[in-house]
Amino acid sequence: MRTETPPLIRLEEYRPSDYLIDRVELDIRLDPHATRIDATLALRPNPAGVAGAPLNLDGDDLRLVSIALDGAPLAESAYTVSPAGLSLSAPPGGPFTLRLVTEVDPTANTKLMGLYRSSGVYCTQCEADGFRRITYFLDRPDVMAVYTTRIEADRAEAPVLLGNGNPVQAGDAGSGRHFAVWHDPHPKPAYLFALVGGRLGKVETAFTTAEGRPVTCAVYVEPGKEDRAGYALDAVIRSMAWDETAFGRAYDLDVFNVVAVSDFNMGAMENKGLNIFNDKYVLASPETATDGDYAAIEAIIAHEYFHNWSGNRVTCRDWFQLCLKEGLTVFRDQEFSSDMRSRPVHRIAEVRSLRARQFPEDAGPLRHPVRPRAYAEINNFYTATVYDKGAEIVRMLRTLIGAEAFRAGMDRYFADNDGRAATVEDFLSAFSAVTGRDLEAFARWYERPGTPRLAVAGAYDPQASRYTLRLAQSLPEEAGRQGPPLVIPVALGLVGAAGPLTGATCPDLQDGVYVLDRPEAELVFRSVTEEPVPSVLRDFSAPVRLDLALTDAQRVRLLAHDSDPFNRWQAAQDVALRLILDPDAERAEAFAQALGRFLDAEALADPAFAALVLALPSEGEAADAVPSGVDPDAIHEARLALRAHLGRVLRSRLERLDAALAPVAGASYSPDAASAGRRSLRNAALDLIAAGDPEAGAERAGERLRGATNMTDRLAALGTLALIPGEARETALADFAARYADEPLVLDKWFAIQAQIPEPGTLERITRLQAHPAFTMTNPNRVRALVGSFAFGNPTQFARRDGTGFRRVAETVAALDSTNPQVAARLLTAFGSWRRLEKSRGAKAAEILNWIKAIPGLSRDTADILARTLGDG
Repeated sequence: MRTETPPLIRLEEYRPSDYLIDRVELDIRLDPHATRIDATLALRPNPAGVAGAPLNLDGDDLRLVSIALDGAPLAESAYTVSPAGLSLSAPPGGPFTLRLVTEVDPTANTKLMGLYRSSGVYCTQCEADGFRRITYFLDRPDVMAVYTTRIEADRAEAPVLLGNGNPVQAGDAGSGRHFAVWHDPHPKPAYLFALVGGRLGKVETAFTTAEGRPVTCAVYVEPGKEDRAGYALDAVIRSMAWDETAFGRAYDLDVFNVVAVSDFNMGAMENKGLNIFNDKYVLASPETATDGDYAAIEAIIAHEYFHNWSGNRVTCRDWFQLCLKEGLTVFRDQEFSSDMRSRPVHRIAEVRSLRARQFPEDAGPLRHPVRPRAYAEINNFYTATVYDKGAEIVRMLRTLIGAEAFRAGMDRYFADNDGRAATVEDFLSAFSAVTGRDLEAFARWYERPGTPRLAVAGAYDPQASRYTLRLAQSLPEEAGRQGPPLVIPVALGLVGAAGPLTGATCPDLQDGVYVLDRPEAELVFRSVTEEPVPSVLRDFSAPVRLDLALTDAQRVRLLAHDSDPFNRWQAAQDVALRLILDPDAERAEAFAQALGRFLDAEALADPAFAALVLALPSEGEAADAVPSGVDPDAIHEARLALRAHLGRVLRSRLERLDAALAPVAGASYSPDAASAGRRSLRNAALDLIAAGDPEAGAERAGERLRGATNMTDRLAALGTLALIPGEARETALADFAARYADEPLVLDKWFAIQAQIPEPGTLERITRLQAHPAFTMTNPNRVRALVGSFAFGNPTQFARRDGTGFRRVAETVAALDSTNPQVAARLLTAFGSWRRLEKSRGAKAAEILNWIKAIPGLSRDTADILARTLGDG
């Protein structure tokens, strides 16, 4: 079989479905190898469609058992069917029912799309187009129906049967089987369908909405792990209460269920009333989960719950509008986490993630607009651009119109589109309606790929007490043209030698924000009594690359005196980045002294922020700042040298911090933000001490590891030891594996730490780890932990000069492609920046990519990513 680039689906070619489905009645009889789905669809012609058109239903790997139209079996001549689709050439001209009986093998479904059985649990994943792997259907998001689902299974195998909506009936089905009936009164597209059946334990509690509706909230997990589900359940309740207060959105069913499964391609899925999660984002205890795990559970639980309105009650018309539900909901979960934790610290974390994932995507062959204009495989567009840049666009909109108008616009959006499949235009029109503002120019953010650049330069006139700031935007050229300017909200201020210059005035600023909506602009500040340092793009007010030529001394002034926490952190990052890319001993010493003064003054007042200031830009961020000819080894060595220097100069301060932040003997662990911040700074201090003195660092890390009372400190110590070759490292790694031999999620952390060791021996280590009893290629978490961590988190070894790192990842992609193409394609995106590597490495990457291209019969997922990465698509 020859691999071919999949055909493109284009936004401009969208047209409504010729038929609609009003009601879906499902009778699903679960069986490990022969699950039978009896589906009755109430269809009617769509007035907006083509009259008399054939009915073409989607399918994927289905076996049709029987078909009936309005209760009468259909003759074989009346339809055509294949595993990939079913068509009626002459359906009735009015409403009709179609009954389809199909059969699938859940155990053989290694793609983990549609209905599958894993670790003894039946589970579904239908986004984006998995429902067609259950029954023939109009599997598109603008076809919305009311579902009633009867689920039957062997009681011993699956005592718990869950579906969308509310439970309406349950009972005995004879022969050791039982059933449950679920009804969802809210119309939904097929991608939100879900069921779960298996042996599961649960924790539950009650919640009463602001509207007075009692809701039973439950989290289902593997039996015996109920004690690790409490934090997730608490996050559900907090999410429900927050969404009522922040957005006026109350829950609308009698039950809300979360289920944790071990084999899942994604992080989680927002199926109506039945959210299904990768268990790594549900299960948590101090012994097995880090502070980062707790924060991720809180955020992802909230994200999926918030989808109940921004994604479910209001869904997207087509998959080109994916940002409408994902970008908007990421913004909502970011706001939730900011309110639950430290808003400045969380904002910095958001931007770090954006720059690490989305900026390189925007600069490489996989770049695309937030609303793509075409796609070959929609599963490949669940990207950082859609999610994270999409969230930044929503954030900019709020900055432009203000918080009060933004809330009114959101209320209008939900009211106008409840029960509908909406578009980006529908979203923006709601805000135009409440503000009277023309948002046509702002909408360009959804259409233009690439990251804009914002160039800023200032000039001070002491005699006139005037400071002039010149701003200019530029966009990546598309089809050889610059295109019209974007609307960029630029939050800014001026900082003097002792703090912000509050007396300076500029009539063009509104609440500290200038809206740059043309290529260039000039701002004039008056009553400026001293030469200032401009603080630009405060709180990262727009997702742009900032070109601002400041000296190290000016950036140190921002670190010391700016009122904006984000730009204080950014100042330290900018100095460190310059030192990584252009090492200089004298400047490195000055930077170390500035960090020392910062730690003396503020470290214990806000440990979480101090830990972020100490964290140098990653090797990936440094590579992203190099336009071409990236040498991962040179970046690694320069960053290593800077860390070592800081560790030596700051040694005494770091040791004092380590002692001051030590936990009180006998104190219990808490994942709250303040406690997590103290652990974060203490572990950052350990890391720098070890960088400056590996021998002393290894001894301290060993002591920390042996005395740790929680996974956060234990894993941080192991991570520090992993970077120091020697017997202590190998002993610690072996002891950790033995201690957590029965904890797959903890072993994932162990796999990941080793995959990221920046040493030539790591490839051999990965070979050994792939033979470890806990590793399996059938579990996406294991693959991501080992091979994914290597590909995305170990630049020097992935991009080895001899190409062996590239080949190792490529071999994994090839091995996975036929069994789980989604995971294979995601892994292949690690090659996205290959053209920016120095020449010899780039040539090796191209050779390996073409090796993959020659593999016959590649999946649509992998073939699409490959074609775009090579520039063929």
